[in-house]
Amino acid sequence: MTTATPAPPPKTTGLLSAIVIVASLGYFVDIYDLILFSIVRVQSLTDLGITDPGQITNQGLYLINMQMGGMLLGGVLWGVLGDKKGRLSVLFGSILIYSLANIANGFVQTIEQYAWLRLIAGIGLAGELGAGITLVSETLPKEKRGYGTMIVATVGVSGAMLAYWVGDKFGWRNAYLVGGGLGLALLALRVGVYESGLFEQTKKSEVARGNFFALFTNGPRLARYLKCLLIGVPLWFVVGILITLSPEFGKDLGLTGPVTAGLGVFWCYFGLVFGDFASGTLSQLLRSRNRALQLFLVFCGLMVGVYLFGIQGATPTVFYAVCFVLGISVGFWALFVTVAAEQFGTNLRATVATTAPNFARGSVVLLVPIFQYTAAALGQPGAPNRVLAGAVVGGVSLLIAFWAVSTLPESFGKDLDYVEE
Repeated sequence: MTTATPAPPPKTTGLLSAIVIVASLGYFVDIYDLILFSIVRVQSLTDLGITDPGQITNQGLYLINMQMGGMLLGGVLWGVLGDKKGRLSVLFGSILIYSLANIANGFVQTIEQYAWLRLIAGIGLAGELGAGITLVSETLPKEKRGYGTMIVATVGVSGAMLAYWVGDKFGWRNAYLVGGGLGLALLALRVGVYESGLFEQTKKSEVARGNFFALFTNGPRLARYLKCLLIGVPLWFVVGILITLSPEFGKDLGLTGPVTAGLGVFWCYFGLVFGDFASGTLSQLLRSRNRALQLFLVFCGLMVGVYLFGIQGATPTVFYAVCFVLGISVGFWALFVTVAAEQFGTNLRATVATTAPNFARGSVVLLVPIFQYTAAALGQPGAPNRVLAGAVVGGVSLLIAFWAVSTLPESFGKDLDYVEE
């Protein structure tokens, strides 16, 4: 049940307000740090003394799981704090933690040190996007919300391209130091950013705020929440498995030359810049978040098929071109988070907008072992069939996401001035 609460109008109507700018730059640094390990995985593990290709794959997946596990923990922590203490405290607190953790990453000497610091960085990385999207959604007029979150995403995902360039030119240790330094520099921009008026008004009421367990005590509310989570899983199947394991898939597909995860990430995220711009704009033009998401999920399914079955024996150039278009097809990340924020009242909005993307990101923790098991079951002893496993796991995640979108209430133009009871 929802109840309206009187609230002041949004503080700003400008798409280039301080809130939008800081949220965009925060997400830029967030994506830089989030995706950096995928870019420097082979280089960093080799420097730490791991040279066996199989061990590089296994240790790399272990470290990804530690990072994503941290994001699962951080998603709940920051989400609850966002509704209890405010969106701004989460925005800047999360930036501080992941910045310090990534600076420390530049000095690791063992795999265990690397793993625990990726866990801490993951906890920090969990807060920025949800807090930023919630702030933007609550401070822009409903007619402009989609454009505001589109700007956040379009600027943010380009951080992956900077991560590739820095990692390639200056080495993996320096890349971590640069990422941490960028985050600390961003904290200086917090002047002029104000708390959400809707949150400030809700804080004066008696309604409970940030009760994570309230999401599970009401059937329809729980169903809405789970559907929001499922929408984001295909993106992290693509990034966490297909793109991160680009070298392995390149060999399985019989490409004419080697490919690197770093360039795969670069081209995928370059595509994401265009995809996020297109999906946000499309949702505004169609006046429907759900129809825009459905179109992009179908597009993604087609591109996963091309990646796995359409480029056997192709050149690395063709492979990277497919990674670029695949990135466009999964460019619905900010739209997905926007939908999650719009589905819930002010007293739970930050909790949902923060936990949803992190649980979707954290789905890699489950997707990886499912993918590995499926690949082993479909292959021969010592020769897993990653191509068929990718088709099975990716196909199931896309079908489930399409069902989730199709059964969620439309949220375009929804008035966000209400609370959950």
